[in-house]
Amino acid sequence: MTSSKNPETIALHAGWRKDDSTNSVAVPIYQTTSYQFNSQEHAANLFSLKELGNIYTRIMNPTTAVLEERIAQLEGGLAAVAVSSGQAASAFAIQNLCRAGDNIVSSTDLYGGTWNQFENTFKQLGIEVRFADPADPNSFAELTDDRTRGYYAETLPNPKLHVFPIAEVAEIGKKLGIPLIVDNTSAPITCKPIKHGAAVVVHSLTKWIGGHGNSIGGIVVDGGNFDWTKFPDRQPLYNEPEPSYWDWVLGKVVPEVLGANITFAVRARFVLLRDLGSALSPANAFNIIQGLETLPLRVRQSQENAEKVASHLANKKGVSRVIHPSHQEGIYKERAGKYLEEGNGSLVGFELEGGLEAGKEFIDKLKLFYHVANIGDSRSLAIHPASTTHSQLSADDQVRAGVTPGYVRLSVGIEHIDDIIADLDQALA
Repeated sequence: MTSSKNPETIALHAGWRKDDSTNSVAVPIYQTTSYQFNSQEHAANLFSLKELGNIYTRIMNPTTAVLEERIAQLEGGLAAVAVSSGQAASAFAIQNLCRAGDNIVSSTDLYGGTWNQFENTFKQLGIEVRFADPADPNSFAELTDDRTRGYYAETLPNPKLHVFPIAEVAEIGKKLGIPLIVDNTSAPITCKPIKHGAAVVVHSLTKWIGGHGNSIGGIVVDGGNFDWTKFPDRQPLYNEPEPSYWDWVLGKVVPEVLGANITFAVRARFVLLRDLGSALSPANAFNIIQGLETLPLRVRQSQENAEKVASHLANKKGVSRVIHPSHQEGIYKERAGKYLEEGNGSLVGFELEGGLEAGKEFIDKLKLFYHVANIGDSRSLAIHPASTTHSQLSADDQVRAGVTPGYVRLSVGIEHIDDIIADLDQALA
């Protein structure tokens, strides 16, 4: 564990120094399902949470543990639970609060996959998601009732790229006993939601943190800053007996037994991950660690390139609007300045005057940019959301999410800026 607060050092050193048996500096891939217990007492202590250690790779793994420690430190949290994908991370964050009949209030500005998960899949599970306009933080309070268990948002949501009012909504929730969950996938290092009051942070590790388009993963970070027992009626999962752990009241027992307020992470690991099994493979954890170690450098370069791309597109014929924090005004510019401390992100959106057909034609003419559904790679990527990632949404819901017919989303990589701009120019010609 490093005492540094600097992301460049955390990404390389947190959670690992060497392997005790071989002195290996690189984190090994512990490709195992099970772990030998030292004694019957040792096994009993692990299963009763009297001590933390390895039981089964569906629940934890030494390779994955290093990744979890590094991300937790990077986000300023106390603990983290890695899972099989970003979709699993968002699902776990909600299921760790809600039972059938409960609800959360979410920002309307969401990734298309998250919108579908919230609007359709959770509805089938009996969990209602109510959508609030993040332009007005008070809209979250207006949609809150006695069964509201959490608030949810994305720091820098694509495609709108309007920075979410983290502190404002977190403060509303704190007074009501409602934690704010923030998906920080698009702003690692750039934004620290826990610092601004968020209780939980989630990431799709597939994106910037992994950075190389080779491994899918997700993570849930427990900020350790939320009092789960202050409003017992509001958070019943943490104040009522937990049937799968001897009827423990987790909100009280976990801090007492483990000496830290990591109750949210403990329940996510020992209830949800244990029972639902969305485990991250050790090999994927290893690959994502390799990406994490260069994350600060890659973020810096891709953000610099994105700023130049946004400025270049703003002056191009046929481009009616550029969507990037550096080109926003009013409250959105203020929020970007407040919450994006290390740059404006590397996503750039723009609208083509020719609408749907112009957007599709532009994509087909690109040569350097990859046409993929992913974002956050070292490579530059592009997609036309209206005909792909957001095509399952109704026309009205597409507009609510910020997707217009001529909208194109770019995830700007770390190639030389001259080559990036040359490809955009030839596709726009």
